[in-house]
Amino acid sequence: MMPQQASRTAEFMALFRALESVRPARQRLFFDPYARHFLRPSLRRVVRLARVPVLGAFVRWCLDHFFRGAGTSAIARTRLIDELWSQALQDGIRQIVILGAGFDCRAYRMPESRSATVFEVDHPTTLAAKLQRLNQIIPVMPGNVRFVEIDFNQQSLSGALAEAGFDASLPALFLWEGVTNYLTADAVDSTLQYLGSRASGSRVVFTYVDRGALDGSGDFEGAAEILRGVARLGEPWTFGFCPTEVPEYLRKRGLVMDRDAGAREYRAQYLGTRGQKAKGYEFYHVAVAHVPEKGR
Repeated sequence: MMPQQASRTAEFMALFRALESVRPARQRLFFDPYARHFLRPSLRRVVRLARVPVLGAFVRWCLDHFFRGAGTSAIARTRLIDELWSQALQDGIRQIVILGAGFDCRAYRMPESRSATVFEVDHPTTLAAKLQRLNQIIPVMPGNVRFVEIDFNQQSLSGALAEAGFDASLPALFLWEGVTNYLTADAVDSTLQYLGSRASGSRVVFTYVDRGALDGSGDFEGAAEILRGVARLGEPWTFGFCPTEVPEYLRKRGLVMDRDAGAREYRAQYLGTRGQKAKGYEFYHVAVAHVPEKGR
């Protein structure tokens, strides 16, 4: 992210969510009525055009063509994480921490979120931009949402959350979506060390990029173009995992892997034939883990 500028990649995620939300109710994977409000005027016009069925299909084709699978990956992973979020609440978890919240609006668009305290953690610039827009579209902000300013590369997550009222003795759901690939190895390590030391029963959902897409050792369609694109935006990808190493990496940090789904898998799960045919972004993963009972 460039200094004094909210995340551009967060805006593109908002675009993908806004486009999905204007699809007919029987076809869309989720509904995010807030996403369009985080877009610049030119992108809002794109969303308005997409309301027209034929134009909408053309807009999505263009995005798939120029961004090589980013859109289909984004909407399918949004649906997957929505379900993991809802399941955690159904199972009695009452604290949710969104690390690198960006323009994520689950705390506002998913009614069940009101049963938990939601901590939105992000860089001060991105949080300020988000709050400015939320105050314009939500008459009364929900009292269960707390905003926590942090730079993951420079500050302690533990201290920032404690100041915001996080109860370390209770289990929590930690959502870390679209962040690890922008950090240093040390920042990822320290954060996962912290998450692994949380209360038993805590859950962690995070995304990561296959290291092979970053160092060129993997054959991923469109990866080179995407890497150049995010670098031009001033938000280069700097970190990735080798998928086969993730379970052991997490174990050493106190976490047990439950699932690791690549884009090919979660697109097929939610988009059916369309997802099976989608190309690009196969290097993107959603990992799910939990903190076991102490001594296990």
